[in-house]
Amino acid sequence: MAIEQSAERDAAVRAALPHVARLGWGRTAIRAGLSDIGADPDSEAWLFPRGAIGAIEAWLDLADRDMAEAAPGEGLAALRTPARIRRLVLLRLDQVGPHREALRRAVGRLACHPGAAIRTAARTADAMWNAAGDASADFSWYTRRASLAAVYGATLAYWLRREDPGLVETSAFLDRRLADLAGLSRGRKRAEPLAA
Repeated sequence: MAIEQSAERDAAVRAALPHVARLGWGRTAIRAGLSDIGADPDSEAWLFPRGAIGAIEAWLDLADRDMAEAAPGEGLAALRTPARIRRLVLLRLDQVGPHREALRRAVGRLACHPGAAIRTAARTADAMWNAAGDASADFSWYTRRASLAAVYGATLAYWLRREDPGLVETSAFLDRRLADLAGLSRGRKRAEPLAA
């Protein structure tokens, strides 16, 4: 499900982020951000009619777009698909790194809103596969995105629990998850002829 996008909403989200670490995802942080950029704080009500959850979804959608915009500079064309996905996951974490506490608070909020959590995870996985050049149109379109959402979610949780300058430990964790996923895929392919 696509999310409504606008330059005003993007600007409001970016302006609110520095306040979210201290104030949490709520009207106060959004209104403070709007004041910072000279916008009417009361516009918070029409920019984010769903409140904090709407603002979180708008931010995560913006983060997906930021990642997709930066992806061409990552040299993905020269990489095989698993390496492309690895690079995109790490790019996404690196980009949100300055807003780690805002992300931690967003994840906490989303834990109480499973519908929004599923939507944001699905959009992020889709954005990563699109940036990686996936052109599948069969059932694998769904399985690839579901698998990546699980890998990204586990990697994100790992990253949020520890200080990891340079993403060294997180990269190793991600590599293990991707290797596990590749092992499952190889096992499934070997089993298919037996099932036939």
